[in-house]
Amino acid sequence: MMGQIKEKGQLFYRFRIEDHVPAGHLLRQVDGFLDFSSLRAELAPLYSHTGRPSVDPELMIRMLLIG
Repeated sequence: MMGQIKEKGQLFYRFRIEDHVPAGHLLRQVDGFLDFSSLRAELAPLYSHTGRPSVDPELMIRMLLIG
């Protein structure tokens, strides 16, 4: 089952990455060039519809690029 990041309110603490990453940071610049809007549609046939949801595929690709 393919996971997807959904914005949820914080349960125990208030931490927003937007408040801690400077406006001119390299990761913000990279984010402006990357468009993964079609990624979920391309990968959806590869995921099972049963079981526990996986990590969002967009997040996995972003982690690989940054790493």
